[in-house]
Amino acid sequence: MKLSLLALVVGFLLDLLLGDPAWIYHPIRLIGNLIAVLEAALRRVFKVIPAETARNPKIVRFKGKAKEQAHLEEKFHKREFAAGTLLAVLVVFISAGIPLLLLLAAQWVHPYLRLALESLLCWQLLATKSLKDESMKVYRKLADNDLEGSRKAVSMIVGRDTENLDASGVTKAAVETVAENTSDGVIAPMFYMAIGGAVLGFFYKAINTMDSMLGYKNERYLYFGRFAAKLDDVANFLPARLSALFMIAASFLLGMDGKNAWRIFRRDRLRHASPNSAQTEAVMAGALDVQLAGDAWYFGVLHIKETIGDDLRPIEPEDIVRANRLLYATAVLALLVLAAVKGIFL
Repeated sequence: MKLSLLALVVGFLLDLLLGDPAWIYHPIRLIGNLIAVLEAALRRVFKVIPAETARNPKIVRFKGKAKEQAHLEEKFHKREFAAGTLLAVLVVFISAGIPLLLLLAAQWVHPYLRLALESLLCWQLLATKSLKDESMKVYRKLADNDLEGSRKAVSMIVGRDTENLDASGVTKAAVETVAENTSDGVIAPMFYMAIGGAVLGFFYKAINTMDSMLGYKNERYLYFGRFAAKLDDVANFLPARLSALFMIAASFLLGMDGKNAWRIFRRDRLRHASPNSAQTEAVMAGALDVQLAGDAWYFGVLHIKETIGDDLRPIEPEDIVRANRLLYATAVLALLVLAAVKGIFL
């Protein structure tokens, strides 16, 4: 237990120092490849090929009377859900099982070999520096008045359509993704690693990666990705709220508007379709005294969303820098608290 705590600390420090070097094939990419391969295979096995890629149109086109068509569509959607559920189960167990076997083998050789390996795995599960680096690319483009470049840079870290965003829209998108990924990319994996080491960390990241790839409410994934999306909601429920509390405390420590962060968190933390995403976004909006969220375009479709925070001042590119300061302070504070709790009770 003590060695796994040390591995978490070493992994965190490696992440702050090195981030995600381009020359390392990131294990999350391997999980993403696994998801893509299993999706294609399971769609064929369960005969739920999406309409846009189906070679046999009979698989996805329903003919006949309305009642018969509705029955066929219901059966089709049930198969989609079953295929997606099986995919989720396979992905999480493979993603956690392989690190477990590697760590057991390393432990058999020597405990310190396991420590070294687990430290490297913990490093790969954290995204503090990479989140800052990618969002700062957006900041630098905005600072150079390169709107087109900033749109391209922010498109690399958000899921929404960015081609028509103005400078404030680009800035808002970058700040929001820093806020959301403070939980998803840093505090949540840290939380699970504090409980169960790198193995549980990979278990969580597999769930989170599935949600990012399959958790869309469109025709292709509404049923196929439903189980993965709900699993992600469950896995992030507690970490998202802990992340928000750590972020509020960090905003006080940094001299930001901590009182407003707490106020907006209490008021706006559920203003999102996801039960978790608005938790840290609300804190970020309050700490910066800006308004986030609101309507956004995804794959050419306008999604009507509530706003988060009060429009006390216009958002500006410098808010990306402030958001990253809050990210780092929150990450360090969370590490100290989680390490202390694990050291005392686990």
